Amino acid sequence: MHKIVSSLILSALAGSLALAFPTHAQTRAKATVQEAPLRAHMAFLSSDALEGRGTGQRGGELTVTYLETQAAAVGLKPGNGKSFRQPVKIAGVRSLPEKSNVGIVANGKAVPLQFGADWVWGPGDGKADHTLDAEMVFVGYGIVAPEEKWDDFKGMDVKGKVIVMMVNDPAPTAAEANRFNGAGLTYYGRWTYKLEEAARQGAAGVLLIHTDASASYGWSVVQNSWANAERFQLTEGKVGSGLQGWMTDDTARKVFAAGGQDLDKLRAAAEDKNFKPVALNARVKGEARAQVRTLEEFNVAGVVPGTDPKLKDEVVIYSAHWDHMGKQGTEGDTIFNGAVDNASGTGALLAMAAEAVKNPAKRSQMFLWVGAEEQGLLGSAAYVAAPLWPIAKTAANLNLDSLNWVGLVKDVSVPGSERTELGAMAATVAKSMGLVIAPSKPDLGGGYFRSDHFSFAKAGVPAFSVGAGSSWVKDVDANNAKAKTYRAKYHQVGDEYDPSWDLSGMVQQAQFTLNLGRAVADAPKMPTWKAGDPFGKARETAK
Repeated sequence: MHKIVSSLILSALAGSLALAFPTHAQTRAKATVQEAPLRAHMAFLSSDALEGRGTGQRGGELTVTYLETQAAAVGLKPGNGKSFRQPVKIAGVRSLPEKSNVGIVANGKAVPLQFGADWVWGPGDGKADHTLDAEMVFVGYGIVAPEEKWDDFKGMDVKGKVIVMMVNDPAPTAAEANRFNGAGLTYYGRWTYKLEEAARQGAAGVLLIHTDASASYGWSVVQNSWANAERFQLTEGKVGSGLQGWMTDDTARKVFAAGGQDLDKLRAAAEDKNFKPVALNARVKGEARAQVRTLEEFNVAGVVPGTDPKLKDEVVIYSAHWDHMGKQGTEGDTIFNGAVDNASGTGALLAMAAEAVKNPAKRSQMFLWVGAEEQGLLGSAAYVAAPLWPIAKTAANLNLDSLNWVGLVKDVSVPGSERTELGAMAATVAKSMGLVIAPSKPDLGGGYFRSDHFSFAKAGVPAFSVGAGSSWVKDVDANNAKAKTYRAKYHQVGDEYDPSWDLSGMVQQAQFTLNLGRAVADAPKMPTWKAGDPFGKARETAK
């Protein structure tokens, strides 16, 4: 873990003062993102002083204070009345298997299961205690998708039951090569959708079957999130089922077999839209206990008011999540500094805001720093549930998460923009900057559904995350190798700021985002979704 030193503090303060009191030379007709403040903000936000910006931790409180003071310093107007803060009510839950006796009984016999190694579970409704004696039902992928003419529940009432689901979504077939986006993953395949659908169906509980292939990560990732750490969930609005959890593939096979079912045969049957839920001759029985605490986190929002008498009532939102993993453990390096993820995006928004206030657009522009992204997009979900600006008057959301720390590029990545008119606008802006749009790739891992822009998309706002390009201007082999080193640092203590980093590509990425936002803010009308896109329906509802 790197130690914060006086030079770093001075650098951050110098950047702050420069933002608060711009000189005449710094004032430009065109909003030009500056590297110095971006670097200073990023260095400070990822320093040990902010302790990894953890949700529900002291470092998170310090981060919010820093952001609201910097937002005021650059000249943003408070986004929530007289305050830059938007409260987000959260429950922190930690399963207590040693104080619980919940288990699975199949065909009248207890199935031996070890918490952590075989399965994990916890409350999805923020309540500490649950007593269960619930029938288990296999519901295939657990998907209800009218546009695909797909319903895995077929009218079965699963209230009071524990439903078991596969993750991912049905594979394409020769006859239906494009069903559920073909090779790409749709939101129906994400585990977050599965939990949401279980709650909508009124299930008492939901267990997801994990495989490395379907989840795109190993069981240890599930263990770390569900068995070894505190998890967070919203306490207002829509809450989850009483019991939520995962089981390993081996565990699922064992449970299914004990109840007289063959998991592989049921998996094959679930690939057909005519599949119907199957009772497993098994029950979840016992008491599941958890430690629960309630807390208040904050989103931070600042606004540059628009100049057009009519269009100023509409807004373009730039967003980035300020949180990371905080402090964990008691020995060695305990701080997950999160320099790239996402001190980079957080600092970039501050640098962008400093320029935007000098040259307002026709529409208003909001700079929104959301919390608890690492806990399941909670801050952005809370914003959308209680927006500071009407959703129907929100033109677009451009999100920044884990920016380019390697070097200048010739391209920019805009995955998901093609779903809306933002795609064509992005191409025009890129061309004006001498950039090209990176070729689109099948979204095999469901990346579009894993960052804060997705909360806005679900509400009908055209939205995507601006990604780093990968076509390097120079030192191609060296930069490719350098970029690959981040894989080992992702969500690890090694994601630390290095003052030797070339941030020219990061500035480039921030400038593109600001330019695109400005184009949206000055356009005659708000962008729309492409015809037939499921998120476009939400936009129509919001009007």
